[in-house]
Amino acid sequence: MPEPLRLLIEGLALRPPRPSVALIHRQAASIATAQEWPVPGYSTVHEIVRNLDPALLTLALDGAKRYREVYELVHRREASKPNQIWQADHTELDLWVIDPKGQPARPWLTAVEDDHSRAIAGYAVSLEAPSALSTALAFRQAIWRKSEPGWHVCGIPGVFHLDHGPDFTSSHLEQVMADLRVRPMFSKKGQPHGHGKIERFMVSMNQMCLAHPPGYAPKGSKDRAAQAALTLAELDAAIGRFIREVYNLRPHSETRLPPQARWEAGAFIPRMPDSLEQLDLLLCTVAKPRKVHTDGIQFLALRYIDPVLADYVGDQVTIRYDPRDITEIRVYLRHPDGTDDTFLCRATCPHLSGETVSLKEITAARNARRKQLRGRLTTHATVVDTLLALHDEPLPAPVGHSPGGGRTRTSPNSAGRWPSSTRAWSGAARGSGRCRKAARSSTCATGTVRGCATRPSPPTADPAACPGTSAAQTIAAGHWPATGSVPSGLLAGRSRPLIVARRSARIDCPARARPRSNGIDQDAPAGAPVTRP
Repeated sequence: MPEPLRLLIEGLALRPPRPSVALIHRQAASIATAQEWPVPGYSTVHEIVRNLDPALLTLALDGAKRYREVYELVHRREASKPNQIWQADHTELDLWVIDPKGQPARPWLTAVEDDHSRAIAGYAVSLEAPSALSTALAFRQAIWRKSEPGWHVCGIPGVFHLDHGPDFTSSHLEQVMADLRVRPMFSKKGQPHGHGKIERFMVSMNQMCLAHPPGYAPKGSKDRAAQAALTLAELDAAIGRFIREVYNLRPHSETRLPPQARWEAGAFIPRMPDSLEQLDLLLCTVAKPRKVHTDGIQFLALRYIDPVLADYVGDQVTIRYDPRDITEIRVYLRHPDGTDDTFLCRATCPHLSGETVSLKEITAARNARRKQLRGRLTTHATVVDTLLALHDEPLPAPVGHSPGGGRTRTSPNSAGRWPSSTRAWSGAARGSGRCRKAARSSTCATGTVRGCATRPSPPTADPAACPGTSAAQTIAAGHWPATGSVPSGLLAGRSRPLIVARRSARIDCPARARPRSNGIDQDAPAGAPVTRP
């Protein structure tokens, strides 16, 4: 076979996307015929393609990134002593848990591992996506002494190996490591080789710890959210037991020693912070400035107090808190010269004493309260809009006053006729309380006039006085709904009644009285005198 033909077949096999052998054979046979070369058979072409270097195929068809992951040599770095290098990483666990709202959710795990011994120094479990705060909380637990007697890993590392996630490259974590004199070391972007040890722990966690509880859903399995049974606190306790009692005490496959024993074999004294208060700088992403008042410190609509604050009333302080427990805050005195803040005390909230309340619970309570108030505002707005839509007449002037402020006639004119606003109350002198204009609207059995534009008293608040009247008809007739549906103060400050009905509206009230005409009561005895105002 001519060498150019062989190179042609190999070149066709290296062109992305990956071609089939049949396509390569047809193209090679066509070109060989045109060049008057021997036409290769299908088996010959298949043999040439099969003998290509796999690394060459990967680089040509899958790209340089895949080639680096599979074929490039990697320098395996390993610390020579404990606490020389620590690694940290996040992963979304293959387990469904029940969140505080009772809904299934996938939690996140942040873990910190000692590079030399493979011992886990600290961890944090959260339902929220990875952040600088979750990293800081896991780092805090890793550094400080553990309350569990069998978990001895602690101290400040010399190097903290991280990836390029936004939570690891945050200015807050950078400042924390500067204060603790820890050198951050970041892996190359897009090259996770430096995190192989901590990622191997994540795999062991999913397979050995999470495979037994209900709700375990590894990749490729069916959705098992409905099987979630553990809460986040129960999962946190289970992971802690697995780290202390299984992983740190089980011989590692590479070192052949348990991680806890390998860490203790160094016989060294770990470098520790001066105090827990200094380490508490890891607890919040942004320091909160506050002022000490006579009743304490106000934070998140709560009041925090401590006897030490009595000497600092009026001073500016900085507070720091643990978002997982806001029953207390740590107070630091701010110095005008810019020197480091001085720790003062731990102020507690009297209303939350003996309780553990998280920031998430406080936020949910505030949102619920805001939603309730907005609902009340919506109810008020609906009532006002409804009543204004029903009102299509201008408000009448009071009896005896003109729109311009002058007085109108309250005596018969030259034609012997009374003004319309006065004639409307032809029956008032007899104490009937009935308005002649009500003949054009309606009157209920109690004698209350509905829809009267000149009635001087506000509408009745008893809709039950008119049996058979619907809620919409009751509002249109001037009756308010039951107390609580419409605020009683809606009419406060009004000197005149609010007109809420059309003059032509009729109310289907079974007890409606018979209408009158010409200002004469149809039920009065024959010959009774008509009294005019």
